[in-house]
Amino acid sequence: MSGRTEGGNTARDLQSAVQTRKTGEEAMSDRILGGTCLVLALLYIYFATQVRVGFISDPMGPKAFPIFIGVVLALGSIYTLLRPDPEPVWPKLGRFGEIVFAVVVMIAYTYALPELGFIISTTFAAGFLSWRLGARPLAAAIAGVGISLGIFVVFRLILKLSLAIGPWGF
Repeated sequence: MSGRTEGGNTARDLQSAVQTRKTGEEAMSDRILGGTCLVLALLYIYFATQVRVGFISDPMGPKAFPIFIGVVLALGSIYTLLRPDPEPVWPKLGRFGEIVFAVVVMIAYTYALPELGFIISTTFAAGFLSWRLGARPLAAAIAGVGISLGIFVVFRLILKLSLAIGPWGF
């Protein structure tokens, strides 16, 4: 036996061909993600340009930051489209549950923000997410309070930006 199969190909050639096909199929998931993110980036940039600005505003205006974020997302998407990971590693089912939990927390945060205010809503959201990222419950609670108060001080007190005010005035 010379290690050849019918048709003249060696077993190694067939294995290489199967691996090449498999890699191409797996890289498709990165291309789908890249294409989806590129569309989202372009939509994000488009909607950022639709923001109406009064005649008295700073030179960059409120459009600059969202456009910058859209450009960064578009560049990352293009990179993912052109150079997909040949062997992407998808998380196990349990990790997908963690991702769904994080999305649920962020959706709940958007609903709680106008009702409970910035400090309380952010404390709970940051605390829950810290806990799910591996912090012990007490450390996660402390992190939630610290993150909430830290962001509040920077945005409300230093930058003088308005944040959601809850029923208790903060």
